[in-house]
Amino acid sequence: MNATDRTPADLLSSALAADPGRPLVTFYDDATGERVELSVATFANWVAKTANLLQDELSVEPGDRVALLLPAHWQTAVWLLACASVGVIADVAGRPASADAVVSGPEPESLDAARACPGARIALALRPLGGRFPQPPEGFADYAVEVPGQGDRFVPYAPVDPDEPALIVAGREFTGAEVVERARAEATDLGLTGPGSRILSGLPYDTWEGLNAGLYGPLATGGSVVLCRNLDRLGGDALDKRVESERITAISR
Repeated sequence: MNATDRTPADLLSSALAADPGRPLVTFYDDATGERVELSVATFANWVAKTANLLQDELSVEPGDRVALLLPAHWQTAVWLLACASVGVIADVAGRPASADAVVSGPEPESLDAARACPGARIALALRPLGGRFPQPPEGFADYAVEVPGQGDRFVPYAPVDPDEPALIVAGREFTGAEVVERARAEATDLGLTGPGSRILSGLPYDTWEGLNAGLYGPLATGGSVVLCRNLDRLGGDALDKRVESERITAISR
C-alpha cells in the first residue's frame, strides 16, 4: 500500500490500482455452508454502489453517523468501506436512536432496535450471494433491492478529511487516519507481513481487534482475509483443511 494513504478508502483505491484481480475478502458461514470470494475489483464495486446509495439515496453527509447493527460478514465489510468513502462515521453496534441512519441484519432483535432510528433504515437479508428478503421488513428498505441500480463509480461530493471521525467501535472513536495508522502498526502482531499474507479471522466485528483482523489489517498491508462466521461449528480437522486449502498464513480467533 502507499505511504500516502490516509483513510480506509485510500487503502482500497491503492489495492485496486495495484492488483484488482487478487482475492481480498473470502467469506464462510459455517452455519449454512456459504462461501463467497471477492476480488479487490468486485469488493470495490460493491463499495462504490453502497457509497452512492448512502450519498445520493439516503442523503447522508460527512460527519453523519450510521449505526451498523451487523455481524462479521462480507457485506458488513462493504458498508464499513462505503462509510469511509463518503466520510460518514460507521458506528459499529451503535445506538440507532441517535444515529442519522441505521443498517440492520435480519435478526428480529436487531430490526426492533433499528426502528428507533429517526432517519433512513436499511436492512440486509445476509443471504447467499447478497440475496433479497422474501418479504422486506416493515419500515426498512431492502439493501439487495436498492444497491444494484447504483453507479459503479463513486466520487464524494466533498473530499474526505482523514482527521475527522470515521469509526466508532466498543465506545472508542477513531479518525480515518488513526484507523490506517493503527492497522499498519499492528499488522506484524497479526502475522500480516505484506502482500501475499492471508489471515483467517473468526473474530466478531464488535471490537477493534475483530475489525482489524477481519478487514483493516489485510487491507493496510496488501494481504487478504478469510472471514469466518460461526467458526465454532467447524471441527478441528475441517479447520486444518481450510487453512491448507485457503493458503492461510495467520489466524485470529
